[in-house]
Amino acid sequence: MTSGRTAKRRMVRRRSSAERLLSLVALLTGTEPPVRVRAWDGSEAGSPGAPLLIVHSRSAVRRLLHQRGELGLARAYVAGELDVEGDLYDALARLADTGRAIGRNPRLTPSRAAQVLRDAVALGALGPAPAPPAEEVLLSGVRHSRLRDRAAITHHYDVGNDFYQLVLGPSMVYSCAYFVDDEDSLAAAQAAKLDLVCRKLGLRAGMRVLDVGCGWGSFALHAAREYGVEVVGITLSEQQVRLASQRGAEQGLSDRVEFRLQDWRELDDGPFDAISSIGMAEHVGEQRFGEYTAALRDLLRPGGRLLNHQINRAPGDLVTSRTFIDAYVFPDGALLPLSTVVTRLEDSGLEVRDVQNLREHYVRTLRGWVANLDANWDECVALTSPGRARVWRLYMTASALGFARGWLRVNQTLVVRPHGDGASGVPPVRADW
Repeated sequence: MTSGRTAKRRMVRRRSSAERLLSLVALLTGTEPPVRVRAWDGSEAGSPGAPLLIVHSRSAVRRLLHQRGELGLARAYVAGELDVEGDLYDALARLADTGRAIGRNPRLTPSRAAQVLRDAVALGALGPAPAPPAEEVLLSGVRHSRLRDRAAITHHYDVGNDFYQLVLGPSMVYSCAYFVDDEDSLAAAQAAKLDLVCRKLGLRAGMRVLDVGCGWGSFALHAAREYGVEVVGITLSEQQVRLASQRGAEQGLSDRVEFRLQDWRELDDGPFDAISSIGMAEHVGEQRFGEYTAALRDLLRPGGRLLNHQINRAPGDLVTSRTFIDAYVFPDGALLPLSTVVTRLEDSGLEVRDVQNLREHYVRTLRGWVANLDANWDECVALTSPGRARVWRLYMTASALGFARGWLRVNQTLVVRPHGDGASGVPPVRADW
């Protein structure tokens, strides 16, 4: 009788590590993952033909047990404990098509929690949480104070000018490009975007222009060279100021462009005839956004225009838990719905004249940056770290998907400070801008 029970037990096939991994991910995320998994022991399981997730280490499982959802998976990917074979965009898209459940944390019932524990024990994955990768940041101090804002900007933008030159290409423009034709290169589309902003602002020779969050100086240099204006560019990144000033000197524009290491709250030398804020407002934070728009209004002369180029989230799509982007990419960044942006601008006494959504353009822009990163992978790793390069690949790929799906938008909002009698000075026909 005993021998019969033993034989019956032997007939029950033990699940492989890969099968247990798929089961564990399904339990923790609340969805059947549309991927194939290869475990550290070489076993594989999942849908044939699906993107292949390679789990190199039990540490990846421990991360997911201690930090379920998006952040746990991201930590494992940044640490090199989890890889995707093939197109990362395709893998993320398939996960998104399941209802974006991979980033959620459904409640674990007692029976599901017991199954998680059994799978974790069988995988040998129980243990303390691994330390977050070195690339993760947690800022201290008062949120959106000047000191903390500078630390946030330093974390993101002072990765290294050489690194950004490889990823962004020769334009050194770190915002959405504008593809006029399907055949446009990334560099051509970035030049078109800079010119689009100049035209919307109505720039003319002799104007004094403020560029808030000037990056490496590309807009300021384009505006000074092509439109004959004088530009003050401000940023909190020392490396950006250094390279922007160098580029200005090399192009013979030092007499018309000035780059400062300065917070927007420290500006006191207005008025300006026009102001550009390209990819800057995302760093301001919702609680200070009204203060930001009011400060820019005060720096703008009557009749002057402000172009606010800003990434927005879909209405109602508010995430309250800590995300991969906040932990690794843009600490303290905040994406507002377009309605909030327009309301704050109008509350500040500025009149909205035009809004243009460029989200499809950002899909192409981001995929172009990922292609640059992959083409220069070894050099980018040498300039930063393997983890930092992985952060940029994951965030740019996921962002491209977000814009393609409409979860993210990017809008250019053109406003004017009216004269006392209500006159705007904006031509009534767009073609005349």
